[in-house]
Amino acid sequence: MARLVLIEALAAALALAAGAAYAEGVSDPTRPPSGFHVGSGHGPARSSEPRGGLVLQSVLIYPDARSAIISGEHVLLGQKVRGLRLVRVAETEVVLLNGSERRTLRLFPNVDKRAAVTVRDAGSPRP
Repeated sequence: MARLVLIEALAAALALAAGAAYAEGVSDPTRPPSGFHVGSGHGPARSSEPRGGLVLQSVLIYPDARSAIISGEHVLLGQKVRGLRLVRVAETEVVLLNGSERRTLRLFPNVDKRAAVTVRDAGSPRP
């Protein structure tokens, strides 16, 4: 009986060792591509920034708090980022103020939202 337990323990140890060796060669699919460093000033995160260097990356809306990720920094409503105060957080945009300067950052700045137009076939009956 003790011999059987020893054999099972050795088999389990070999299986774990083989699994660990296999896992070393597998890359993490959730890891960002090489050269991508959010907020470090290097790589794609900075090269795609518009004039002024601020990019809205995410908005966080909870029942009791609103905040945004702006150029890699987590900014709560009322806090400042690069001298601009976050004064409004909406689902797709935020508003920043510095005195009379007002900046609106959008999550998808190159997307032009329009109402959908449906074309009905003249021969089909209306519901």
